Amino acid sequence: MFWLDRVFEQAQEQLKDKIASGKTLVIRDEKTASGRVHVGSMRALALHAAIAERLEEAGIPHVFKFEINDMDHMDGLPSYLDKAQYEQHMGKPLYAIPSPDGKAKNFAEYFGQEYIEAIKAAGFAPEFYRASELYLSGKMNDLIRKALDRADVVRKIYQEIYGQERAQDWFPLYVVCESCGKLGTTKVVAWDGQQVTYRCEPRAVEWAVGCGHEGKVSPFDGRAKFPWKLDWAAKWVAVGVDIEGGGKDHYSKGGARDVARRISQEVFDYQEPFGVANEFFLIGGAKMSSSKGSGASAKDIVDLVPQKIFRLALFSKDINQQINFDPEGDTIPVLYDLYDKFAGEYFAGVRDDYARLFEYVHPGRNTPMRSVLPRFSQVAFVVQMPHMDIYKEFPEADRAELDERAKYAKHWLEAYAPEKFVFKLQDSLPEVAKNLPDTAKAALKALHDFIESRDTMPTGEELHTELHKSKEFKAIYLAFLGKESGPKAGWFLSVLERDFVLRRLAEASA
Repeated sequence: MFWLDRVFEQAQEQLKDKIASGKTLVIRDEKTASGRVHVGSMRALALHAAIAERLEEAGIPHVFKFEINDMDHMDGLPSYLDKAQYEQHMGKPLYAIPSPDGKAKNFAEYFGQEYIEAIKAAGFAPEFYRASELYLSGKMNDLIRKALDRADVVRKIYQEIYGQERAQDWFPLYVVCESCGKLGTTKVVAWDGQQVTYRCEPRAVEWAVGCGHEGKVSPFDGRAKFPWKLDWAAKWVAVGVDIEGGGKDHYSKGGARDVARRISQEVFDYQEPFGVANEFFLIGGAKMSSSKGSGASAKDIVDLVPQKIFRLALFSKDINQQINFDPEGDTIPVLYDLYDKFAGEYFAGVRDDYARLFEYVHPGRNTPMRSVLPRFSQVAFVVQMPHMDIYKEFPEADRAELDERAKYAKHWLEAYAPEKFVFKLQDSLPEVAKNLPDTAKAALKALHDFIESRDTMPTGEELHTELHKSKEFKAIYLAFLGKESGPKAGWFLSVLERDFVLRRLAEASA
C-alpha cells in the first residue's frame, strides 16, 4: 500500500467522529525562521501537505495551516551572518530582530519568505500565519494563564518524564525583558494570578547574556512565550489542530511528543492530535541545522530540479524511511530514471502503488500526457557538447520536457554534478590515452579503417555495431574525453567531424 493511503486510513479511523460530523479538519505544521531553512524541514511539510491532498481527494473538509515561527528567541547565529551585528540580538524574539537586508519587516520575515517561496515552488499550498500573531492577538492568553495556574502539574510531568525535580519557583514561561528585550535569558519565579515576577539572568544560557533586570509584568498579549514543548501543545489548542506529526526524534521515548501529549491532556484538557513520525531528509547523508547554517537550503534544492522530481524525492520513500538526497552524487539522474520508469508503467495502464505515487508527484493529480522522455543523464551529456544539436539527438522526445531537462541539467552540472557526469571533448589526445594496451590500440585502428573506408561518416548505429566487435568502449572514451566512461560511443562519434575522428583514432592507435 502506498504509504500515504496507509496514513490516511489511520487518520480516518482516529478522527471518524469528527469526519462524520462534517466539520473541517485542521492540519498544522511549523518551522522556526532562525536562518535559511534547510531542505530537511520539508519532510514533515510533505507529510502534512500529502495528507491534505489525500483529504481533498476523499472530499473531506480540511484546512492546512503552516506557521512561520517568529516568536522563538535567537539561540544560534548562522555562519553566513555578521557576528558583530547580530550578537547583541541573541536571546530576542526573531520578529524583534532586524532583517539582514534592511528591507524585510524583520529577521524572521526575511528567512520565512524564502521558505514560503520554496513551499509554493514544490506545489504545496498551506495557509500561512506567524506565531507572533497568536501571542500578540491574545489567542494564547487563556493558555498562559492555565499553564501558570497549573505549574505544579507541569513540574510533575517534567519530573516523571525526565526524572528531574523542578523547583517551586520554576514556571513554564519566558518573559520579554522590559529592559533589554530578550526572551531566552529570562526566568519566571512567581505568579500572583495577574502578573509574573521574573529575572533576566546574565548567565542563564551560553549563547546570550541577560541584563540582570528584575521586574513584574503581565504575561499576556505577546509579553511572554512558552518553552517550546509547552508551546507545541498550546498551539494545538489555540489553532484547533486535528492532525500534526513530526520528526522521529520528537517521537522518541521522553521526547518532545511525550511531553506535549501530557501537557495537552493534563494541563490544557485537549486531546493530542493524530500524528505519525517521519524519518529525516538528509543531504549527502547528513542532517542539517538552519540556525547553524549547515546544509543545503530548501530554496536551493527546490530550484535544482523540476517540481515533479522534487516531489518524487519527497514521496517515493515510505514516511518511515530516510531520504538521502545527494546533489553531488547520483541522486538526480536516478530520480529522473525512476520518474521515467513510473511514467512508462502509468502510460501502459498499470494501476498499482507506484501509479498512486506517480499521480501524487503531480499537484492536483494533473498527470502529463503520454510522451517520449529523454534520459536525463544523456541530456546532461549532450548539453556539454557544443557540436551536438539536442533536438537532433532526441528527435522523438517531447519538446517541452526536453527543454526542461536541458535547463535543469545545465544548472546541476554547474552547481553540483560529480566529476563522472562532467564531460569535455578534448582538443588533443589526453595523457591517459597515450599508452593504451595493444588490444585497445588494435580496436581503435580497426575502427579508424572502418570509418576511412566509407565516403561519409557512418551512422551512430553503424559505429555502435562496429565497436561491439571489440567492445573496447573504454578506449574510445579515454581517447576523446580523457575518461573511462561516457555516452553511447557510436552515436557520440557519429556527430563529430569525420577528419577529427580519424586523426584522433590514428594518434591513439599509433
